[in-house]
Amino acid sequence: MSSIPLIPSLKYERNLLKNGYDWVVGLDEVGRGSLAGPVMVGAAIIGFKQVAPNACEDSSSKPSVDCLEETEDNIPAGLADSKLLTERKREALYDPLKKWCSAYAVGSCTNHDIDDWGIEYALGIAALRAISSAQENLITTFSKNNSDIKSSSKNIKNIKMAAILDGPYDYISKVSNTFDAPILPISIDVQTLVKADRQCASVAAAAVIAKVTRDHMMVDYASLEKYALYDWDHNKGYGSKAHRQAIAKYGPSDLHRISWHLG
Repeated sequence: MSSIPLIPSLKYERNLLKNGYDWVVGLDEVGRGSLAGPVMVGAAIIGFKQVAPNACEDSSSKPSVDCLEETEDNIPAGLADSKLLTERKREALYDPLKKWCSAYAVGSCTNHDIDDWGIEYALGIAALRAISSAQENLITTFSKNNSDIKSSSKNIKNIKMAAILDGPYDYISKVSNTFDAPILPISIDVQTLVKADRQCASVAAAAVIAKVTRDHMMVDYASLEKYALYDWDHNKGYGSKAHRQAIAKYGPSDLHRISWHLG
């Protein structure tokens, strides 16, 4: 059995592009196990521009799949599974990763959504919100610069996009046709992959972007007097000893997940 790499690459994404996909969106979640605050899903879209940058220099022609055979990974230095990175390293990667992706977004569901819907449904909706926003950003980029699209003659509806979702369970497809789900401008084929954040650069990028985004939000909340008691600037809403003690002493706030065991 092969071991899971510690440094993500573009091997998986490259194979998807070889198999006819125009774009790949990496997806990862943050905040699933938190006691307070939202759950978020990051989406990072990459294509030929990232996997075979030299082949995309001439925007007048469609890059050949052959250009994917021999090319070095074009990944921001230091990218890894967000859980293996220090906060300082995640912060340092945040802006470079946003520039590296062709498009990115973070979708979220509130603590109240989680209480009403359950965590799996909330994750699915958050993921679809992230994908929808990232695709809209991608389409906006197309309208300004055709060099970012694999084939500028393709209609948006004919673009093929694969989604790599970290983990063994597809919580996206089961909610895609629900009332709460946004309509995606570009349809996706969801593929799950265990430890994708350690294998796929697109997923690792999505994870870092989502993690930093959520951490910033929780620190901002912690600066408000009514939330300062819960130490969110340190625990980011997760169940640390100090956080649980504060809940026991002062009770939950309006940002806590009341349906969860908070004690």
